[in-house]
Amino acid sequence: MEEEKAVKSTVLALPAAAVCDLLSIGVCPRCIFRNFGVRGDVYSSCVLSIASLSSWLKPSVNPVELPKFEENTGSMKVKDSCHSIEEKISREETCIVCLGVLQMLCVDQNQELTTCKGKINNMFEAAVAILKTLQTEGHQFDSFCLEVSIPSVVLVRDRALWLYIKKKYGSENWFQDVMVTGCLSVKEALKLSLTKSLEDLLGRNSDMNSSFRIALFYKHMEASLELDFVHGSKENNLKRRKTGESIGIHNGNLAAIDAARTTANAGESFAAIQRTLNSMSEDDFAKKYECPPNKVHEPCQITSLCYRTSIYIGGRYLKYSRNVSQTCWMIDDERMGEASVEEIIGNAILPYLRGDKYKFHAAGREDIDVRMLGSGRPFLVEVLNARVIPTNADISEMETKVNNSKDGIVKVRELKRVGNDAWNLMREGEAEKQKQYAAVVWISRTLTDEDFKRISEIKELEIEQKTPIRVLHRRSPLVRKRLIHWMKAESIKGSSQYFLLHLCTQAGTYIKEFVHGDLGRTYPNVGSLLGCVAEILQLDVTDVKMDCFD
Repeated sequence: MEEEKAVKSTVLALPAAAVCDLLSIGVCPRCIFRNFGVRGDVYSSCVLSIASLSSWLKPSVNPVELPKFEENTGSMKVKDSCHSIEEKISREETCIVCLGVLQMLCVDQNQELTTCKGKINNMFEAAVAILKTLQTEGHQFDSFCLEVSIPSVVLVRDRALWLYIKKKYGSENWFQDVMVTGCLSVKEALKLSLTKSLEDLLGRNSDMNSSFRIALFYKHMEASLELDFVHGSKENNLKRRKTGESIGIHNGNLAAIDAARTTANAGESFAAIQRTLNSMSEDDFAKKYECPPNKVHEPCQITSLCYRTSIYIGGRYLKYSRNVSQTCWMIDDERMGEASVEEIIGNAILPYLRGDKYKFHAAGREDIDVRMLGSGRPFLVEVLNARVIPTNADISEMETKVNNSKDGIVKVRELKRVGNDAWNLMREGEAEKQKQYAAVVWISRTLTDEDFKRISEIKELEIEQKTPIRVLHRRSPLVRKRLIHWMKAESIKGSSQYFLLHLCTQAGTYIKEFVHGDLGRTYPNVGSLLGCVAEILQLDVTDVKMDCFD
């Protein structure tokens, strides 16, 4: 009763004649509230309907002004073989502005009516349908964020209705109050309508920063054709969204999430249309578009899904084999090396989070024949659409699983869950980091004490490196300046032409080329510094000095 009183009070505070006029031309109650700047929990009320508004307004207006309305009942998914889908939709007229979005009068991709009418709370039933999706997916979450994507044509219809209201009621005192209050968008109204029901049903709070997302995507192919006059505007070169393509979303399918993100990111088109509308005068708009907008025969199609934004697991990896690439390396459908760091770590982590897939990111890379020793190389495993948030115990098990797999050729340390900013921190630190190496070097003459002294005295040596010949097929032909911070030569017992070279360099230095010179493309190099031919036989990374998420 208290809820009904609150809604009734809100309705009676509005100009009755204008409200009845809007109802009669096909505007739904929530769109009427939006245009009068109403805010609050009234949007989620189960008593908010055309019938209730008509009943409450009867004493205030001439009966002729009231729209005719017949109460209907139904269920969330109406399945009646005796009637077509069009007949089912016609039982409740689709709003000329929101296209059924705020009425929960929408059709899913199986052409089933997803609405409840009459005595049942539409918004609650919509929340129940979302709950079924969550149960199917099996997500664990402690909060949620509601995402909404609506057809761009709603912006056009919103403006058309507003101009109709302004032209007809602009001289009324209440209109100036509405101008000050401002209208709510369909997205804002839908979130106000659904959020409370979702919170009550799920037992979780809504949080715009939550990593768990409940996404609703609406499209209306017929009405979207009305955008032609906007796209034809000379003031803006718009990127037109393809309205004739199905999103093709099926819960639990990673392609669905990618499509959903693409659709959400297509907001550039939405924003561009908004800019175009803002640039058009009211008179120019009214000449090109009907005010108020025409009625539509069908509501929007709706696709819903739930997903979690990426979860990152970070740490450092060590690689003890000279036959393991960092990522899966294929040439002509043939694998290079016995395994990859990416697969060994990623395949161990993914099952714990029950994600759809993972992406591997590292702070630089070493060649397949180079070992990664010392403290290890920082890395991130990005898990997409994880159903489970890992506990500390899970992460400890992941670390053990990696370290015991593949005869220990790859190990991890300091494994932990890190924040969304970890990727950026790693990329920023990558450009500034220093790396230490140990290389077995051969020279074309006998080593002398002077050679060892000369190498050890070099500090902050600047070199120039043209893109190495071995990577020219995939890297731009550039000249890069790099610093060799220090070097130290260590003799190898029983050898007069081999020695162990320890060095610390700037990130991005090609070590192999610094040793042999790459046919003069790297200068100076170890060979030129010693005045002889130098070749590198083995190389290890012994330290990556970088604090990104330690």
